[in-house]
Amino acid sequence: MSEPTATPTRDASPLRFGILGAGNIAGQFAADMATAQRSVVTAVGSRSGDTADAFASKHGVGTVHGGYEALLRDDTVDAVYLTLPNALHPEWTVRALEAGKHVLCEKPLAMNAEQADAMFDAAKANGRTLVEGYMYRTHPLTSAVCAAVRSGVIGELRLIRASFCYATSRVDGNIRFDPALGGGALMDIGGYCTSYARLLAGCEPESFEVVGHLHERDVDDYAAGVLRFDGGRVVATFTCGMTAQADNVLHLGGTEGFIDLPVPWKPPVKDAAFVVRGQTPPKMDQKRSGNGGPAEARRITVDAPSALYAMEADAFADVVAGKREPFVTREDSVAQAELQRAMRQRLGLGY
Repeated sequence: MSEPTATPTRDASPLRFGILGAGNIAGQFAADMATAQRSVVTAVGSRSGDTADAFASKHGVGTVHGGYEALLRDDTVDAVYLTLPNALHPEWTVRALEAGKHVLCEKPLAMNAEQADAMFDAAKANGRTLVEGYMYRTHPLTSAVCAAVRSGVIGELRLIRASFCYATSRVDGNIRFDPALGGGALMDIGGYCTSYARLLAGCEPESFEVVGHLHERDVDDYAAGVLRFDGGRVVATFTCGMTAQADNVLHLGGTEGFIDLPVPWKPPVKDAAFVVRGQTPPKMDQKRSGNGGPAEARRITVDAPSALYAMEADAFADVVAGKREPFVTREDSVAQAELQRAMRQRLGLGY
């Protein structure tokens, strides 16, 4: 299955984003926005004017603010893409909403369900839109995989196996290793694994187990977990880590076959792919059925209309305009925040 890539044509009145924060994710978002069709970056705000200037120069952003509040006062900004450290998301999301801005908040939205609920309450009170930024949700590959699972191409879904890991040597000054800022592997990348598992299962986990290694900086630097869904009919496992490497794939096992996603978290624009393979019967069944040997694999590709973060921004613009439902709902974000809180607690983390 392949969908044609559209030639980006920006709307006459695009949603105007101001980026709050000038770190790594902010840079990825700004770089991708060159291909956006219904949104544009017009401003950036950082605590340091020099950092904001350098960011704006690199990414061609027209307006620079040497402070977060200044960006929220900018009348040329319709929406804030909030990329601050995890623990700052609740405060600055609410401030942005109260300043009349829509907010696309980087994941994780909040540190717990109570904070997430308060953020959505603020959005409602101020008549503004809030969506958690799990950008993989807006890529057509994700929709295609979910549709394939629902179609029964692998029978009934039974097993989900996900990993998202990297090994960094930069610890000093790295917000991911700061417990006061909501760091740790579960909060940084583990959420992708649990978010996708919940999406595929179509319900919340009824139980979970998680184990992990606690870094000397008092955050989890790698962890593994098991989620149990739907009376145990679906079981999901995941690994995440900031000091360990892994394959970073998603594997879905069903009663009649399986699906492999080699690049689930940041799919490319062209030829994003997943592989479907039918069931290989056990030898005792092969003798009776005569159908031994592995089933032929089918590689299914999907093209996207634009770069990943540009798609996310355009999808958010459509939510603001009332043209689509949020790609991550309030209920989804609140449940995800509570699951991550419970997992941190199970690891003995004090935040």
